[in-house]
Amino acid sequence: MNASRSRSHLAFALDYPDLESARRGASLVAPHVGVLKVGLELFVKEGPAAVSMAKSLGCKVFLDLKLHDIEKTVERAVATAGSLGVDYLTIHTSGGASMMQAAARSAQRENPQLCVLGVTVLTSLSDADLAATGVTSKASDQVVLLARLAHESGLGGLVCSTLEVGRVRAAVGAEMVLVTPGVRPLGAELDDQKRVGTPAEAIQSGSDLLVVGRPIRDAASPAQAAQALLLEMDAAYL
Repeated sequence: MNASRSRSHLAFALDYPDLESARRGASLVAPHVGVLKVGLELFVKEGPAAVSMAKSLGCKVFLDLKLHDIEKTVERAVATAGSLGVDYLTIHTSGGASMMQAAARSAQRENPQLCVLGVTVLTSLSDADLAATGVTSKASDQVVLLARLAHESGLGGLVCSTLEVGRVRAAVGAEMVLVTPGVRPLGAELDDQKRVGTPAEAIQSGSDLLVVGRPIRDAASPAQAAQALLLEMDAAYL
């Protein structure tokens, strides 16, 4: 598999405080990634302008808002996001089946190309963190439970860590898009992530889209860091 194919499976998280810094960082990396991810920090600061900037660089756009609210509110928010022309949008699966079903219907009406992704368990959470919130299941078991519920509710994809993506793929089948955050190149720092893995581990377990932020953003040369990740991904696809 060549680098251009790997590129479509790599997303760069635009974890920047404002539009100009995001534009500078994205411009360096856009030739080497297929997707640019706009998260909460940037979207709260800049709004739809952040989406427009990412689209202007020729990449698909992943709007990572992790919506979690009552059914009607999420339904309307998904419709608004769909009208912006984004390709991926996240919601929390813990919002329940009715909320997820409403999100899926809204996306289909507003923008059939929009893939609504269900966030299962954040990669920053451990078993102990879940237990503190009253969830007695292990993180990996909770991920699979929520993944099945999302699949039954009609979502287009799921977000899960490299540690669970293999079990999730087995549980939901081949049609759902599996997105893996917390991906770290070999030898990289974990930062605040607790359930992480390498590009090879994610790909070999069945992930479709790898999300990488700080290892690219904070590198001396973000473009070279992205290219190095593509090489790791290419090797995993062989």
